[in-house]
Amino acid sequence: MRDGKIRITLLDITVTLLLAAAIVYIIYRIRVGLHYKWNWAAIPQYLFRYDAETMKLVPNLLVQGLAMTIRLSIWGTIIATLIGLIMGLFRVSNSLFRRLVGRTYVELIRNVPPIVLIFIFYYFISDQILVLFDLDTFVNERAPWFRSLFGFLCAPVSRCSAFISALITLAIFEGAYITEIVRAGIQSIVKGQYEAAYALGLSRWQTMRHIVLPQATRIILPPLAGQFISTIKDSAIVSIISIQELTFQGMELMSATYLTFEVWITITVLYLVLTLSLSLGVARLERSMGRATA
Repeated sequence: MRDGKIRITLLDITVTLLLAAAIVYIIYRIRVGLHYKWNWAAIPQYLFRYDAETMKLVPNLLVQGLAMTIRLSIWGTIIATLIGLIMGLFRVSNSLFRRLVGRTYVELIRNVPPIVLIFIFYYFISDQILVLFDLDTFVNERAPWFRSLFGFLCAPVSRCSAFISALITLAIFEGAYITEIVRAGIQSIVKGQYEAAYALGLSRWQTMRHIVLPQATRIILPPLAGQFISTIKDSAIVSIISIQELTFQGMELMSATYLTFEVWITITVLYLVLTLSLSLGVARLERSMGRATA
């Protein structure tokens, strides 16, 4: 690309034509080889349905699943960021014990399949730890407005324990990657900044708080926003413990209607709309921060 103009090469045209041909061939094989009968007209009713009582459209299974995915991703990212910030500071600490704790956490979580973590945390946290707090009873005994708010921000009260287990698992898993983002951001600050702070008589904590972290934040934010997109995609793994997010709702709908391709194509489009919108937002954030530092 020169002077802001996009140049289309013969290779670009060839690849595009090959992809188009592959898509056409796949559709042809589905229709002819599998004798599949498409029924796209059935899909809109699973996105929204008409409620006779309120006389308006309300979210149905797929949109409800998308909303659950968004809730999991937002809360998971917030908690994972807190975990990643603490463990990232541990990773660059002068204390050998803290560095070992941070390194052990990162290596353990990043080298264990997420599906294993899901089962461990679900059966251990739900059956052992959350039972001690009796969270379900606590939420059920609150005022109706609190239960409604909890259901809107988190999950239905009946799925409270499962949601918390899934949320903690997702946050711990994503926190390991955010830890490395924080560590890399802090270590990217040149040594002269530390030396200048020490010359001014600042403690290590003051140096980190007032000098290092504000500068590292500019470096951390773009990959952190990208990690939020990864969290959205990784949230699909909690469907195995019956969290009613988008993938789980899709599997339930597919087994009930046998609309295999229609359901999964619709789910793919919903994920793409969500993640591509965020990707564009991240790209814009990177450009604006690049101009600010230029």
